[in-house]
Amino acid sequence: MNAVSTPDDRVASPVGLHRVLEPTDDDITLPQTARRLDARPQLWPDEVRIAVDTLNLDAASYRQLAEKHSADGLIDGGAVRAEVLDIIATRGKMQNPVTGSGGMLIGTVEEVGPESPLGLHAGDRVATLVSLSLTPLAVTDRLERWDGLSEQVPARGHAILFGRSIAARLPDDLDPRLALMVMDVCGAPALVERVVGEYAARGVGPTVAVLGGAGKSGSLSLAAARAAGAGRTIGVVPVERERVALEVSGLADAVVLADARSPLGLSAAVETAGGPADVTVVCVDVPGCEQPAILATAQGGTLIFFSMATSFAAAALGAEGLAADVRMLIGNGFVPGHAELALSLLRDVPAVRTLFESRLAHETAGSDA
Repeated sequence: MNAVSTPDDRVASPVGLHRVLEPTDDDITLPQTARRLDARPQLWPDEVRIAVDTLNLDAASYRQLAEKHSADGLIDGGAVRAEVLDIIATRGKMQNPVTGSGGMLIGTVEEVGPESPLGLHAGDRVATLVSLSLTPLAVTDRLERWDGLSEQVPARGHAILFGRSIAARLPDDLDPRLALMVMDVCGAPALVERVVGEYAARGVGPTVAVLGGAGKSGSLSLAAARAAGAGRTIGVVPVERERVALEVSGLADAVVLADARSPLGLSAAVETAGGPADVTVVCVDVPGCEQPAILATAQGGTLIFFSMATSFAAAALGAEGLAADVRMLIGNGFVPGHAELALSLLRDVPAVRTLFESRLAHETAGSDA
């Protein structure tokens, strides 16, 4: 391992304060809320540098970029790529300025600072389990291998992990792209397992409704809910194709078609399938689902938001305005053991793996087209 030379005399912070360039009051601005980060490759003693292989843009961010650069139903992939490049170059990180979200990445550890507590070694293949919205990042290949038509972005460059970051070694038995898709959403099934397990411990097998049940976080959440003791699972999807796929998978006891933005439509659909739900999990990447999800949840129930499109104000004020006695949780992406749980669900539940592999094949075909 090469000797580490500290870039300047700023004192390293385990949460990355020393990497904040704008605003300049870096003693109170964390990297996630900063406008610009220092993405130089030189390390402070507790940092780790990752050689980037693939970026994974979070679903809400990619949707916003794709919709912005679409005309007549066709995405201008070149324009999407150009905007992502501009964001990274301008901000020193990948943080969509509209959604505020980022994603994650996979790569190979290049260098480890002598005081790093992460337990990583040069040559380790890892996935970062912290958001790109707070990760110093630089790309060197202009993203030339990416057509802008998928969330997964082949890339060359480097990223920096702080002392208080999270990374997981990639499993040897899975395609790295498949592992990346799972780890990108691994916080969702872990929190669902915890919440459903709380009900089960009281002798209650809760009814669990997952909005976006055919997606990555949604399918894992359905599997986690069932494993944790859910009495009934309801998958909510927006289109017929997803309804068929989820019904065939068997991950949900009932599958319904509904627009998650429609208050009466969603609550009626969930009710016909056995609701209202004791636990409602929001895994869709469009705004405007807060009040419909509240109406679909039973009084005294729990509502878990996993979408980066969620508005805290709309959720809080909506619950108040509807006189809804619901516990609302914001999934923060981290639960101890979350990566291991999600990967075990992929390995142990064939239906989950089938959905993920189908999605990966579709994205790969789109990129190759």
